[in-house]
Amino acid sequence: MSDAVDQANAGMTPLAKLMGMIVTAIEADRVVVEMRVREDLCTLPTGLHGGAFMALADNTGAIATIANLPEGANGTTTIESKTNFLGPAPVGSLLTATATPLHRGRRTQVWQTRIEAGGHLLAVTTQTQLVL
Repeated sequence: MSDAVDQANAGMTPLAKLMGMIVTAIEADRVVVEMRVREDLCTLPTGLHGGAFMALADNTGAIATIANLPEGANGTTTIESKTNFLGPAPVGSLLTATATPLHRGRRTQVWQTRIEAGGHLLAVTTQTQLVL
């Protein structure tokens, strides 16, 4: 793994660590995070909770923004997020969240994150990050 991936995993937020997120790739135009669906992240009947989908996408987009911060920036925060849920993620599924840029400006960045499992698209999130 690259130094950027190792640094991102070491600096993962407490929630991301709790949920089991692992960064597997960081490039200027693509960030990939994986997460295994556990029973304690689910709603009944054992499908991943929508908030867990959104937390995975939010963390992935934030990591992508951090990897693309302009010189002099101090961080990022989410100011808008929208998720379309397209399919369930049962317990045991390995989710792959892939964020790609729609806009990378000096004050805001917009990322689209696709969450997939086993070749099936399960959710799409578009989020706007404020550059701090």
